[in-house]
Amino acid sequence: MPTTASVIAQYLKAAGIEYAFGYPGNPNLDLIETGHLEGIEFILGSREATTAFMAQAYGMLTGKPGCCISTLGPGATALANGVANAFLDRTPMIAISGQASTKMEAYFTHEVLNHNRFYAPITKWATAILPENAATVMRKALRIAMAERPGPVHITTNDNVLAVEARDSEVRLPPTASAARCMEVFGPDPAALLAKARRPLILAGASAERSGAGAELRALATKLDCPVVVSPMAKGIFPEEDPHFAGAIDMACSKVVAKLLEESDLVIAAGFDPVELIKPWPGKAAVLHVDSVPNTDQIYFAEVEMVGHIPSMLGHLADGVRGEPRENRCADHREALRESYYEGRVAGKLNPTDIVDGINEIFPRDTILTTDVGSHKLLVGQGWTAAAPRSFLTTNGGSSMGFSLPAAIAAKLLHRGRPVVCTVGDGGFAMGYAELRLASSLGLGIVVVVFCDNSLNRIELKQTVKKYASVLTRFDPTDLVKLAESMECHGARVENPREFAEVLCDAKKGLDRPLVVQAVIDPAQYMSQF
Repeated sequence: MPTTASVIAQYLKAAGIEYAFGYPGNPNLDLIETGHLEGIEFILGSREATTAFMAQAYGMLTGKPGCCISTLGPGATALANGVANAFLDRTPMIAISGQASTKMEAYFTHEVLNHNRFYAPITKWATAILPENAATVMRKALRIAMAERPGPVHITTNDNVLAVEARDSEVRLPPTASAARCMEVFGPDPAALLAKARRPLILAGASAERSGAGAELRALATKLDCPVVVSPMAKGIFPEEDPHFAGAIDMACSKVVAKLLEESDLVIAAGFDPVELIKPWPGKAAVLHVDSVPNTDQIYFAEVEMVGHIPSMLGHLADGVRGEPRENRCADHREALRESYYEGRVAGKLNPTDIVDGINEIFPRDTILTTDVGSHKLLVGQGWTAAAPRSFLTTNGGSSMGFSLPAAIAAKLLHRGRPVVCTVGDGGFAMGYAELRLASSLGLGIVVVVFCDNSLNRIELKQTVKKYASVLTRFDPTDLVKLAESMECHGARVENPREFAEVLCDAKKGLDRPLVVQAVIDPAQYMSQF
């Protein structure tokens, strides 16, 4: 009979999960050993939160649950930041934390927390696993994690449970992909909304990306001859060179994009999850909600809700479009977007947009780019040209700093033949730079571009607007070249676009380990986007 640990490992393996990211402890040693025997590769990070970010990126890239592991007490609490981030970013995850024995958990206090109570608000399900229910718990965990909207499940493994023979051990994977192309309509006929709209707009989000609705989005936009705005986590779902592409919502140029929405008379919210909204819902246009789940958030009011298989519903809408005259606003908007994007540039300096332009121009279209949270994210999120779905990884629901470097490590593990570029502010970099040593040990040739202005700029700008002093938002500079070298990485410092381009051109030829680029920027452009 297999042990409880074996059942967990067999379910992960059967689900196609190749990696588990984490930090070991006494209660999870049996799981690590059985997972190793099943062929799962364990990746040791420097801290639990960053390993959860790696697992989250794994889930973003594959659509399968990422797996992260911690020990009890402080290990479980440290893991929580990454788990909460996955919860708000709608990313499937199986998070596993060790615990004291079932006997001691009831009364012992050293490192013992109630995991279910702790994790319940930041997961879709929090539970413990026992020999009597091991297979059922794993089957339910996988199904819940991947059901719309996807997210993390947390499983507690008590110290005396994993090595015990499981009395519930049959591995049977639940179905997770729907073969049906169903649709429910709540409200009046959506065709009536389309027929009277003269200035429609499509707002595509992460749910559309998860469902693979790119072709249907393009067909509908072409028939309506209307602009398409994407959420940051859906970048790549719609070709950015397409004349209908109208940018990303709530990134740089947010006022220009908001104006486009405000002037629309119909917004087709195609798989758009309001968790990505940073500012209040713009405009009072009629909204047609097209998603896999009903509009229970009520961040916007939708006259009509279409709930079901997103590609099929978008195709149904496109089939019903007739030749009603509509205003084409795309060309003027794209020009306004470009002008706004480059506002605030300082001649002779390295501007944030210079960095984005350099990556766009020098690295190939199949590059995977990750970005962190901060002022730079707004410009990267608007300016980076994502050529395909799942080629741009960002956190825009949980929006936790420290995400992009662990995400880049996971991306390179999965796609060793593709270039991977990490963009991060110096504040976010400080939260996870220790993972450079892991990336170096694994021989991952990622490019890590650090936007350096020695400031938590997004917060400092708010202090400036309030006429406050820069308290807790400025810090002393660090020599990142020396830091990189101490981590067995390559390092370079650049202060102008020419130097940056030269470094990128060299990196494009291939790297045997990470390259850290200390990009000393002038932050003036950030203020123009505030």
